[in-house]
Amino acid sequence: MSEQIILVDENDNEIGSGEKLEVHQAGQLHRAFSILVFNSLGELLIQQRAKGKYHCPNLWTNTCCSHPRVGETILEAAHRRLIEEMGFDCDLEVKGNFIYKAEFDNGLTEHEFDYVLVGEYNRDIKINPKEVEDSKWIKLEDLKLEIDEYPDKYTPWFKIIINKYF
Repeated sequence: MSEQIILVDENDNEIGSGEKLEVHQAGQLHRAFSILVFNSLGELLIQQRAKGKYHCPNLWTNTCCSHPRVGETILEAAHRRLIEEMGFDCDLEVKGNFIYKAEFDNGLTEHEFDYVLVGEYNRDIKINPKEVEDSKWIKLEDLKLEIDEYPDKYTPWFKIIINKYF
């Protein structure tokens, strides 16, 4: 069965659901989340998206991001995906949300009501190679310099989050 994601209006009211790929082909506004996990040194864990991702393959982004399934809360989905992608879980809190739209060369569009969640974790991670090509801990000031110098190496939503919240 294909994955169903939640369609929303500009106020995050649910207005239906749709198959994930079809929603991205149509550019429909849908609920999503982006997780940023820091360690006790203040470094952010970022990931390089796997080569097989249907958009933004090999680009660097926040610790983990995805969509809640129908009937799943943002926090339930965030904990599920953090374990599935990065091999660990931690306490998370919602820092805010924003809407963005980004069109990609392959005809897909991310149009998301994106919740930003933040957590702290200091132990080992075990990335899922089907989801994540690589990962690293980085200081925010170094990350901002890298984004300024090489903006095409980072996902559109991640650049918005760093600019808006950090």
